Amino acid sequence: MALSCMRCPAGTGGGAAAARRPAATPPSSSVAFSLARCGGRSAAAASGWRIDAVAGKGGGRSFLDFLSSAGLSILSALLSSPCSLPNPEDALLVKAPMDAVENAVTPAAPSTVANGTSSAIIVEEFEDLASLVRDDEASVSITVVGASGDLAKKKIFPALFALYYEGCLPKHFSIFGYARSKMTDAELRDMVSKTLTCRIDKRENCSEKMEEFLKRCFYHSGQYDSEEDFKELGKKIKQHEGPRVSNHLFYLSIPPNIFLDVVKCASKSASSVSGWTRVIVEKPFGRDSESSAALTKGLKQYLTEDQIFRIDHYLGKELVENLSVLRFSNLVFEPLWSRQYIRNVQLIFSEDFGTEGRGGYFDSYGIIRDIMQNHLLQILALFAMETPISLEAEDIRNEKVKVLRSMKPLRLEDVVIGQYKSHTKGGITYPGYTEDKTVPKGSLTPTFAAAALFINNARWDGVPFLMKAGKALHTKQAEIRVQFRHVPGNLYKGSFGTDLDRATNELVIRVQPDEGIYLKINNKIPGLGMRLDRSNLNLHYAARYPKEIPDAYERLLLDAIEGERRLFIRSDELDAAWELFTPLLKELEQKRMAPELYPYGSRGPVGAHYLAAKYNVRWGDLGGSEH
Repeated sequence: MALSCMRCPAGTGGGAAAARRPAATPPSSSVAFSLARCGGRSAAAASGWRIDAVAGKGGGRSFLDFLSSAGLSILSALLSSPCSLPNPEDALLVKAPMDAVENAVTPAAPSTVANGTSSAIIVEEFEDLASLVRDDEASVSITVVGASGDLAKKKIFPALFALYYEGCLPKHFSIFGYARSKMTDAELRDMVSKTLTCRIDKRENCSEKMEEFLKRCFYHSGQYDSEEDFKELGKKIKQHEGPRVSNHLFYLSIPPNIFLDVVKCASKSASSVSGWTRVIVEKPFGRDSESSAALTKGLKQYLTEDQIFRIDHYLGKELVENLSVLRFSNLVFEPLWSRQYIRNVQLIFSEDFGTEGRGGYFDSYGIIRDIMQNHLLQILALFAMETPISLEAEDIRNEKVKVLRSMKPLRLEDVVIGQYKSHTKGGITYPGYTEDKTVPKGSLTPTFAAAALFINNARWDGVPFLMKAGKALHTKQAEIRVQFRHVPGNLYKGSFGTDLDRATNELVIRVQPDEGIYLKINNKIPGLGMRLDRSNLNLHYAARYPKEIPDAYERLLLDAIEGERRLFIRSDELDAAWELFTPLLKELEQKRMAPELYPYGSRGPVGAHYLAAKYNVRWGDLGGSEH
């Protein structure tokens, strides 16, 4: 796997929650220069150091003053490594066993420093320090609600094991499965073990790691609306936590209609008393603006916004997270990222399979709610946002919200919907959508949609953002295509004949599968004549980076444990997204718009091509193999 060692150093055994604390402005004293050389992570428990006295050179500085100027990150670094300080008056470190830290919350005798002044750490000030020391000894309990479901088995438990294998989980952690099914701990472990693989590093035998991981997995059966059952879960969690500071993460891998029941019971009966409590909520986040607002209001009866982690796993994809790096750290791209040079942007999602017996859920939502309103719209917001003032979560999410609020209302004439029908190919007959026994007869739910969206701001005015998403298409892929404008007065346009589109550059970001980034350029074919060719400057991830790319769920679970919210959806983001799509969805349903039928395994309905042509665009994924 390619998780950065900065986040998950080998052999640390934990400390993930402190791995990415934001850096603070260093103090003016020489302490900062010494700390900068220490370079340790939050390993206070291992090093066993404690601070008995801290005094500034000017004398009379309290420990709270030091915290204010140096910031918690400086203190964390100080605790991480027993490094020497340049001057004895800056701080006095005394080696002591960890069990003495709890008993050290008593006023110390004033320490005399070189200039004759003294400073002592009072009880309240030392408690802040003690809490930081205890942070490394804190426990994290992860409860997967809906543990017997497909998502938990196929994605969540394997992602947690991958994080454990990489040393990214805290030292003290436990995993609890919660569902209505009757199951023992041993049965849960047997179920989970069937989904775990040693794919991460095939040179090592990870069977021992698996055994260690499974020993940390436990099961509790209960009803989703029973406070008493969650109280029993809370007691079981407490038994495994012991006297440590406890942090609780709940992953709601359940249908949205029982979100509020679980949140109510968990917050009242199984939340942490001494640490943090966070809840990961899976999509769909409602069906429209009204239901989404009701869900958010219900969640906020029991949780604060900072406790709610709305997960969109596409934001955890490696190539989606690389979007801002590609744009903001490469001078060659940022100046081109506007209407002046970009002709259109395409966001394409396709699956080569249908509902296949799982049409019950899909039919109540459809492709627009399932893919476009969340996955593709989130990618669009990341792609089109202005430069944030920092990489902090709130700064990035603020810019995304500005993009969503700047979008023009979606018009029905800018949308094409489709539904796949049965098709025979190679002697095999593939059933149509309404032939699925779990789909209501005569359903008008679209399995394909294409839309043209526009952003009403100075950077993107007039640039069509074309979305396309569908099931039962000819291929499985997700990609972003940026088609640039024609070269003014192109000297070589005659070499491309009448197809001027072949003479334009295109940047393709292939999100999945077979991740890669390539730029289409015009190039002279070697020889005596002047013949031009369209070639790719190609970054193929599998060839460039031999380690396996971590699954999106691994990144997002780790972020939730660390409290990193950058890749999670804020409530006002969600409101803006639904405000864009809700009027369109209501109009489609009220007018009972019939979707255009397209054969299973085809490239989708013909109407999608007419929509693109309306804005002088050709879909970039129709040109055959180009990798």
